[in-house]
Amino acid sequence: LAGLLRKGVAVAEHLTVSDPDVHRRELLAGRFGVAVHADNRTAAQGAELVVFCVEPQVLDSVLDEVASSLQSRPLVMSVAAGYPISRLQAHLKTATRLVRAMPNTPAAVGRGITAIIGNARATSADLDLAEALLSAVGQVVRLEGEHQMDAVTAVSGSGPAYVFHLIETLAAAGVAEG
Repeated sequence: LAGLLRKGVAVAEHLTVSDPDVHRRELLAGRFGVAVHADNRTAAQGAELVVFCVEPQVLDSVLDEVASSLQSRPLVMSVAAGYPISRLQAHLKTATRLVRAMPNTPAAVGRGITAIIGNARATSADLDLAEALLSAVGQVVRLEGEHQMDAVTAVSGSGPAYVFHLIETLAAAGVAEG
């Protein structure tokens, strides 16, 4: 959200966000000037693009909650790790154009790499839109097939965490040895 607004890819007046936590809703509205709802269905209603930025373990329930609100047949994008397009399609029977995206941690500071893949119904214009939006937080790579997404998730998600852990362990060992 910060990257989209900072890079001018989107304007706050055209964005709607939902969050169940009242304090985060207040923070999002105050910091970014976007419309914020507690109800996911209200936020998704009539949208041209819906992006699911939730933890994978809650995505099933969120998808089931908003499925009936997607009668406008928007482009749907998910950034949930390990959540395949086939599972998205199973929950969103009316949403046919799907893009799966996996950004890495440096996206938080505009230096990320995001891999994307669309389903068979996602058009080149849909992928162009996803790429334009996600380029606000770094570079975008289009995958040849969804089978590559697990490798991206492992390397982008686990790789940096492993390196950080190794650095912290070496630093602790150095301190312990004086």
